[in-house]
Amino acid sequence: MGSVVPRTFAAEGNRVGITPTRVAIIAHYAPSVARFRGALIRALVRQGVHVWVLAPDFTPATRDQVAVLGGQPVDYFLNRTGANPFHDIRSFMSLRSCLRHCQPQAVLAYGIKPVVYGMLAAQSLNIPRRVALVTGLGYAFTQPTGVKGALIHLAARILYRVALQASHTVLFQNSDDLHEFAARGIVSPEKVLVVGGTGVDLEEFAAHPPTLEPITFTLAARLLREKGIVEFAQAAQRIKQRYPNTRFLLLGGLDTNPGALREHEVRSWADAGFLKWHGHVPDVRPYFAQTSVYVLPSYREGVPRSTQEAMAMARPVITTDAPGCRETVIDGVNGFLVPPRDVDALVRAMERFILQPELIIQMGQASRKLAEERFDVHKINQRILAVLGIAGSGTEFPKMNRDVETSASVPQAGV
Repeated sequence: MGSVVPRTFAAEGNRVGITPTRVAIIAHYAPSVARFRGALIRALVRQGVHVWVLAPDFTPATRDQVAVLGGQPVDYFLNRTGANPFHDIRSFMSLRSCLRHCQPQAVLAYGIKPVVYGMLAAQSLNIPRRVALVTGLGYAFTQPTGVKGALIHLAARILYRVALQASHTVLFQNSDDLHEFAARGIVSPEKVLVVGGTGVDLEEFAAHPPTLEPITFTLAARLLREKGIVEFAQAAQRIKQRYPNTRFLLLGGLDTNPGALREHEVRSWADAGFLKWHGHVPDVRPYFAQTSVYVLPSYREGVPRSTQEAMAMARPVITTDAPGCRETVIDGVNGFLVPPRDVDALVRAMERFILQPELIIQMGQASRKLAEERFDVHKINQRILAVLGIAGSGTEFPKMNRDVETSASVPQAGV
């Protein structure tokens, strides 16, 4: 993988002889589109591009959200978490029908099933520009065990390999995922770029003074085991026994993913009194305003959006030294990295902030600086537009090594 060199793709759209004026974004879940891709849709519309947003599960409210952004919502069929081959064939045919109707000149798909069936459907219609965005490797690469798990992992690798052959460019949010795909022969090194995280609107998520009394640890994520929810709950129980005045907030809704937690498990933690579960919340900012330290003990991510948001609001972060997660923390500067699945290490990191509350302010300020440098949504979206051939002459992409050097503009914490 040493031969993989970052490139500037400002002229990539011209490789197919067009500057696209019609773009289709293929998503895996309509309720998340406005939060995760709203700024990108607006950026495309400002460039005079007609944007179709293809997603399952649209409701009148989520349709309105997309329309307000300037996009045109389009329903397609997708069983997000199932493994029924007839459903998957139906997804491919549904996407193909939608794309044939919309006639986009460029397609951007994210999420494993939208990438797989979207790239294949776009190729079958000879759509000139096909871009896949790998936002994380998810359950198929982090959780499966046993024979069934091995089959899920193998199927995911095969499907990704076939689909990414149909793409022109494959974007990754972190270099660990890129290197794993290239090393396994899933993607050609000539096609790949690291684009960085989803990004955050730094004005919308402005810095906010942290809560210091009580010291509050918050986790916001879908309630999947791979997000480290169980480890967070176990650490909360132990910390509450030692420091009863601390507080733990869990934000996130139940999910149909095979790795999802059951409602009774989560309610048992809340009923025991060592954390408060608020379910899915439409806006995390009021909860992050009450937060001292953001925690995400995930096993693997693309680059987690929730952590980027917490950093923008000047919150220190405890997360794992795992792909995607480590992109958000310089250990000892804006937070602490702990090993995945290690509750003891998570507890020790939490205790550092309880015993040295001055670190909450100091590391929170460092988080904000890192968010400004790495996760400005406008800079990240400019990279995506450049790949689509729409804008961004001279656009720079992040370096593709995962060794993060401390920025000179970020103060070292006195720990």
